[in-house]
Amino acid sequence: MERPDTDGRAAVFVPATDIKDDVLLAIRKGAAVVGFANHDRSITVYFESNRFEDPVLAKWEHKARKAYDRLVDNAPTVSKLTTSPANFEQIGYINGKGITIRRMDSLQRWLAYSDAMGSCPETDIVPRTVIAKVDAVKV
Repeated sequence: MERPDTDGRAAVFVPATDIKDDVLLAIRKGAAVVGFANHDRSITVYFESNRFEDPVLAKWEHKARKAYDRLVDNAPTVSKLTTSPANFEQIGYINGKGITIRRMDSLQRWLAYSDAMGSCPETDIVPRTVIAKVDAVKV
């Protein structure tokens, strides 16, 4: 699978249980990770961990959508890396219509490890939703 075009399909990953420490530190606990395979057998992943605690990105699927949008737009970001596929487990797919989770148990393992089970999707098919911006309260 190569870099998808707009609305194309990308893989959804979670860190493998034996992920290298430096890779785990780069993506941070609770991150949503999406990506694609390269010709040299590496993978390129884009991730979103909501480092600045934006309430719009409280749910895991919203983080996944943000990472996916960066990936298909080929947007410049520091939230990307190319690594060995041994560091990640593919759990599903994401495209312009939504997310399909094939290994919910692995996603739940990752989110439980990250103390982020409250952000876990309730079903294994997550349709795309529009993320509403939170307006600042005027005083």
